[in-house]
Amino acid sequence: MIEKILVAVAGRGLCEEMVNMLMEIPSIQQAAVTILHVVPPQVSADDMSDKLAEGGKILAQAVKKIKADPTKVSPRLKQGDPKTVVCEVAEEENADLIIMGSRALGRLQAILEGSVSQYVFQLASRPMLLVKDDTYVKRISRVMVAMNKSAEAKQALDMALSLLRDIKGGQLLLAYVNPPKPVKNPEEDEVLAGAIAEAKKFGVAYRCFVGNGKAGEEICRLVEDNNADLLLLGSPDRRPTIAKSLVDLDRLIGGSLSDYVRVNATCPVILVRR
Repeated sequence: MIEKILVAVAGRGLCEEMVNMLMEIPSIQQAAVTILHVVPPQVSADDMSDKLAEGGKILAQAVKKIKADPTKVSPRLKQGDPKTVVCEVAEEENADLIIMGSRALGRLQAILEGSVSQYVFQLASRPMLLVKDDTYVKRISRVMVAMNKSAEAKQALDMALSLLRDIKGGQLLLAYVNPPKPVKNPEEDEVLAGAIAEAKKFGVAYRCFVGNGKAGEEICRLVEDNNADLLLLGSPDRRPTIAKSLVDLDRLIGGSLSDYVRVNATCPVILVRR
């Protein structure tokens, strides 16, 4: 259940559009929305003053754009490193979902250019909805979940169903890439059968897809072929506890499935962690 949403805005407007689409879903309409804009450190007091004034305008514009109950919307203007401030505010607000824009930089480019969304994803322990700058934000009707046996995939399925059960004509798209055994009838697969049973409990229409090959490429292909409006992907946090406060350089530079999908998917992506 999504009851508290943190939206990190940067003046581009796509995050606000995404919130408005979510607000059309009955189960989310009463959610509290915190709109956050972070002003990074400046070289002089005058520069900081100018940036704070600019940040105030960005917040005011975002509040106007978001179609939510005004009593449920809280704007916050903060100073500091955006990468850490977003995570801190998410913890303070006990957010159920973080929404951020993304330039969809590749892994190495992201670390070299200091991508805020990439770092927040590395450090945050909460589900994160990424909206790429070149994404067309659509009304949510077809929601795809990348399935496997992980607890994170199950949590992604639960979140998808909490959205879809109140969407008239909504459809759950279940994608299972590289199942351990050959699948002739997707509905007979153990993982997909369990997800289908959950969908039937809520009366949610569903379709199943099985793919083989490179997981990231196959998931993105299924998203595009089936015109999904939103993708949910479980993303296990494999870092040891001692490294929770450190950015995982291996995953930033390495071949993370989440990284590939966030860059290449043609719809907004929710990355889910327990």
